[in-house]
Amino acid sequence: MTRAEAKERNRQALLAAARLIVARDGHRAKLEEIAEQAELTTGAVYSLFGSKNGLLVALVTDHLTPHYDSIEQALPAGMGLAEAVEVFARHYRRLCDDPDALRHLSFEISLQDLALRDPELAPKLAASVRAHEQRLTALLSGRLHDGTAITSRQAQRLATALRALLVGLSQGVILGLAGDAPSDYFAATARALITPDVLGPP
Repeated sequence: MTRAEAKERNRQALLAAARLIVARDGHRAKLEEIAEQAELTTGAVYSLFGSKNGLLVALVTDHLTPHYDSIEQALPAGMGLAEAVEVFARHYRRLCDDPDALRHLSFEISLQDLALRDPELAPKLAASVRAHEQRLTALLSGRLHDGTAITSRQAQRLATALRALLVGLSQGVILGLAGDAPSDYFAATARALITPDVLGPP
């Protein structure tokens, strides 16, 4: 195994351990336990991530990136805005049926709890989430709606509203608060956001 391969293996081991410990212990998650779970030392965390907060920010990126990668593949450039929004919403609904959906939700809520308790961590996690939201903005920007391509500014406003809506709906389904809310419902509610008030001026 090369040095680079060993480094990546250790990185993945720490991310997997942190995901497990954070989901289990929330703000009480200890760096020592994460390192022990990964069969590494705390020195490996500092070497690879710089700090515990660096590890937690990397966790957000590691958690969100695959979702946005698959969304990018599902939204070809020629697709109109309404159809793209529906595809994005249906993707979110499929995630609710993942066998690990409840575990993923527990992990996400634990990260939010950590951010609320740590004023240094909160802006770093927010920046990581915003970076992924920018990917959605880029995917929506320029798509046609009523014969006009929406601007980057409009796409940003829509992306923010979509993420907020679909995160809330998904949590409702996973926790049993929104019934089984079928895919068509997700698509319809997401499409309903495409209004002049939400998009705003170009």
